[in-house]
Amino acid sequence: MTKELLPAQSHPALADPTRNPAVVYLARLAPRSRRVMSHALRSVTAVAMGQEQQPEAVAWWQLRYQHTQAIRTALAEKYPPSTTNRTLSALRGVLKECWRLGYMDAEVYHRAVDIQSVRGESLPRGRALSVGEISALFAVCQLDHCISGVRDAAILAVLYAGGLRRAEAVDLDMLDYNLTNGDLTVRHGKGNKARVVHALNGAKAALDDWVSLRGIEPGPLFYPIRKGGEILGQRLNGQAVRHILRKRAGQAGLEKCSPHDLRRTFASHLLDAGADIVSVQALMGHSSVTTTARYDRRGERARRKTAAMLHVPYSRVCGVWPKRE
Repeated sequence: MTKELLPAQSHPALADPTRNPAVVYLARLAPRSRRVMSHALRSVTAVAMGQEQQPEAVAWWQLRYQHTQAIRTALAEKYPPSTTNRTLSALRGVLKECWRLGYMDAEVYHRAVDIQSVRGESLPRGRALSVGEISALFAVCQLDHCISGVRDAAILAVLYAGGLRRAEAVDLDMLDYNLTNGDLTVRHGKGNKARVVHALNGAKAALDDWVSLRGIEPGPLFYPIRKGGEILGQRLNGQAVRHILRKRAGQAGLEKCSPHDLRRTFASHLLDAGADIVSVQALMGHSSVTTTARYDRRGERARRKTAAMLHVPYSRVCGVWPKRE
């Protein structure tokens, strides 16, 4: 699409991290957002240059209006609207740093970032589990009499009853859990926003059972466990949580589900029970009620129920198909 973005290794901006617009842009983001937006910038280089490049090795200040418009078109043809708009946001962010660092004048910068977001909606990702599916997940954990069964039930309790992201769950420390009232303090939520969620009833029982085996010494709330039942003194990672849920879902005979599906289920079940969406928004750590609304999957059941009201006057009659000529 354009050769202007080819790495210019001789340029001082690419050699000095404090003057590199991509480095400066990514540095001001939270760690999780940094990974997402770094991938987004690599997607831009892939469509603009024909091959993926590291963001810090690219001369972003060379982009002009015609380039950013062509990039927008290429992204819209390849990705759904939400992904395209997130990628364009990353592009605008790194171009703004080019302007701030003095590599683009104001007029060139404003022309280059004058790209509209892509309109449209894609089907919502993931799904909300039924109450029966949630019960089945906890049941298989309780049938596992190994220590990993107790830990996995506690992880499910945090994901489902707390509505936590998997990264937030593994970031929890023992000091973040209030043994008295079940409060969990999420200190490093998305966007560096802290919040308190509440593990009550069965969720608190599951966590207390795990703590009774783990001990109350400081450190990560959730540890990896070897096959022999040995607790390893290191923090569980997010990929392990994904594996745990996949394993327990398979044992329960459920359809594929992800840790984030439990977060969707948290929102849907609370709203279904009559909770107001503003309270659910606060518990989930969302900046906007609109974001919380996207997690509400009750509409799927309502649409199916509505569609069932329509009568189609046809019934299959076996054995009376017309013969082919």
